[in-house]
Amino acid sequence: MASAELQGKYQKLAQEYSKLRAQNQVLKKGVVDEQANSAALKEQLKMKDQSLRKLQQEMDSLTFRNLQLAKRVELLQDELALSEPRGKKNKKSGESSSQLSQEQKSVFDEDLQKKIEENERLHIQFFEADEQHKHVEAELRSRLATLEMEAAQHQAVVDGLTRKYMETIEKLQNDKAKLEVKSQTLEKEAKECRLRTEECQLQLKNLHDDLSGRLEESLSIISEKVPFNDTKYSQYNALNVPLHNRRHQLKMRDIVGQALAFVQDLVTALLNFHTYTEQRIQIFPIDSAIEPISPLNQKFSQYLHENASYVRPLEEGMLHLFESITEDTVTVLETTVKLKTFSEHLTSYICFLKKILPYQLKSLEEECESSLCTSALRARNLELSQDMKKMTAVFEKLQTYIHLLALPSTEPDGLLRTNYGSVLTNVGAALHGFHDVVKDISKHYSQKATIEHELPTATQKLITTNDCILSSLVALTNGAGKITSFFSNNVDCFIASLSYGPKAASGFISPLSAECMLQYKRKAAAYMKALRKPLLESVPYEEALANRRVLLSSTESREGLAQQVQQSLEKISKLEQEKEHWMLEAQLAKIKLEKENQRIADKLRSTSSGQGLGLAQENATGVNAAGREDVSAKAMLDPAHSTSLVPDVESREDLIKNHYMARIVELTSQLQLADSKSVHFYAECRALSKRLALAEKSKDALTEEMKVAGQNISRLQDELTTTKRSYEDQLSMMSDHLCSMNETLSKQREEIDTLKMSSKGNSKKNKSR
Repeated sequence: MASAELQGKYQKLAQEYSKLRAQNQVLKKGVVDEQANSAALKEQLKMKDQSLRKLQQEMDSLTFRNLQLAKRVELLQDELALSEPRGKKNKKSGESSSQLSQEQKSVFDEDLQKKIEENERLHIQFFEADEQHKHVEAELRSRLATLEMEAAQHQAVVDGLTRKYMETIEKLQNDKAKLEVKSQTLEKEAKECRLRTEECQLQLKNLHDDLSGRLEESLSIISEKVPFNDTKYSQYNALNVPLHNRRHQLKMRDIVGQALAFVQDLVTALLNFHTYTEQRIQIFPIDSAIEPISPLNQKFSQYLHENASYVRPLEEGMLHLFESITEDTVTVLETTVKLKTFSEHLTSYICFLKKILPYQLKSLEEECESSLCTSALRARNLELSQDMKKMTAVFEKLQTYIHLLALPSTEPDGLLRTNYGSVLTNVGAALHGFHDVVKDISKHYSQKATIEHELPTATQKLITTNDCILSSLVALTNGAGKITSFFSNNVDCFIASLSYGPKAASGFISPLSAECMLQYKRKAAAYMKALRKPLLESVPYEEALANRRVLLSSTESREGLAQQVQQSLEKISKLEQEKEHWMLEAQLAKIKLEKENQRIADKLRSTSSGQGLGLAQENATGVNAAGREDVSAKAMLDPAHSTSLVPDVESREDLIKNHYMARIVELTSQLQLADSKSVHFYAECRALSKRLALAEKSKDALTEEMKVAGQNISRLQDELTTTKRSYEDQLSMMSDHLCSMNETLSKQREEIDTLKMSSKGNSKKNKSR
């Protein structure tokens, strides 16, 4: 167990280490990409700086040229100012020179205008280049900030991974220390086990010598004293009672009990599947509540309604088989007579499946021909029809092999003993096929149900019925899977139990010889029980007399209680009769009272004035169906009106009413008393029955615990023989684990060192950025 836990821990650690390694590789790729991006951005920044420097140089040259031009313009203006007074003095003589100066001025003006335009254009280019440089610089700065943040995050992740690796290394070192301590303890235990094995070998040698001596003695006694060897002939040997193997019987009973539980689950699932299929036929594709369904579906529904009479006997047959296997019997195929009954019930159920299969296929075809059926739904219906055919074929195959297994208990030559193992393996294969078919049915029906739920005409009843069918199919799939895995796990036990029979023979010859053997076994067990039966201790005379008095008193008290119960029952019956009688009398009296009130109201309406008429109507309408006795009470509360109208009649009615009310109260009190007594007696009887049931349950639980304890004792004895080998296997496994742990620790350290180096390089690069 410890080695398994350590293996689980190391597997988890290996998985975490692989995940972290994958994350580390992704982070390395991200860091390399960011480094490449940062190098590209640096190159771009250098190119922009070079272009900016060129523009600045051009700008400096242009400003210098502008200054030169400005100085030249000033000089020309000074010359023009000096030439103007001279021109005034020499107007006449300097006409030619003035014309020449005007031409020079126009040339200078044109040159100046060109220089001004060129200067303006250069100023615009310089401004645009400056704005573009600022924009690129801002983008590069923001990009650099984001890269620094990402580098810091990557560094934090790398630090966390290094911390985690260090923690895992510490854990692995602690586990290594624990494993070393455990390996030392296991080595000590192995040494002790070797010493014990040496002692056991010595004991085994002594026992071998002792048993060999006893064997020689017994062989000599047999050769001298035994006149007839009945094991020589198989016919006589089959009548010998084999050794009682209680462990085998308990195991077979436990296995058959588990099979009974699985068959019960399977029977419940089949009942639900057939019943809900019948309900579905009634509502889809035509709802029987709106219009009649087709005659085919009516016949199919009629057959499905009879499913319980075919499915329930399967559970009963398995129950009878379970009850036939007891601790005192010998369980082999020749003695399991009840398996034939189960095979017959399975045959009848397969006949039922064959009978409903054509109707089921026709019903699916009718659904496909319906206007509501889509192409996808039609494909699912075809798949379901194929699955139903496969399920019937699988049941037939399974029934064939179970019928073969039931033959040795009825026909001795029906199945050879050498073929038992192959038949059991074929039963397992048939169960696997049944499980696969049921899974396909569940899958295809779930697809069909989802398609039908999406139809616009799908009703709530159809959705509910489909859900019920799906739940029954899921239960059927689970039951088939359980019984398949159960049979495959126990098939070796079934095959091994076939050799259980008389000594020195291949088995029982015929069912008749097996029955005779069981009779001899019962007689031998009864004889041994009679021999071991202890003598009963005699009871002293005085104690017997005291017990007799107690017995008589208890019987008298019991008889007295029985008489009281009988009398109370008679009183209760009489009171119920009287209650019914007085209820009838009360109803008659109410009817008479209504008639009398109506008659009085008619008289008052015909004779009295408006006030009297209003009072009579109020008295007449105040009497309702729930309690018309309130009229007399109202009359008693208003004596002036009552005496003025009909005093004698109302007083007589009050007397009758009071008498009846007192009688009813008396009868109800008597009835309540009788009810309380009967309830008390019923509670006592119920408590006694519960106590009896609890005592029986505790008895069954104690017997089961005894059986389990016996099984545990046998299991522990078997386990004791295997512990010696397991210790040596564990030691070898622990040494292998320690070697693998050392290798993984060295690898992890190397990877952590590489991660540290890479993280340091990344941090230096980020700082340089």
